[in-house]
Amino acid sequence: MGAALGGGGRRGSQRRGFRPMADINVTPMVDVMLVLLVIFMITAPLLTAGVPVDLPKTNASQMKGDDQPISVTVDAKGRIFLQETEVQMEELAPRLRAITTAKPDNRIFVRGDAGINYGRVMEVMGQLSSAGFPHVALVTQPVAESPRKGAR
Repeated sequence: MGAALGGGGRRGSQRRGFRPMADINVTPMVDVMLVLLVIFMITAPLLTAGVPVDLPKTNASQMKGDDQPISVTVDAKGRIFLQETEVQMEELAPRLRAITTAKPDNRIFVRGDAGINYGRVMEVMGQLSSAGFPHVALVTQPVAESPRKGAR
């Protein structure tokens, strides 16, 4: 009669056969990604900067530039905005001087609503010109290309 000593039975084989599970649990990662997706979907429309303006459409080419221009907007009601802050005509030049003290040759873009009186936009342009700002430009929206005839 023989007896097995120390590990020849069932228990010994279970210990040698145990391996740690090497699968990655992706559920927490997917949960985080979905939460981030929802956050970005909600905040993206809020990040659009500027005053809503219906810009006139032209075929003019886009201007090239390295720096961020300063935007002066005249909305459909004739109100004037410096970047996103409403200002009065008398406050426009002093505020622009305060902003451009470090770089006086900064570009200034004037955005005028398509439905606004042309004279109001020219008042703003004249105010900027008389205040000594040399680089003033009007902003327009590019015309959407029409589809070619015969193309399907």
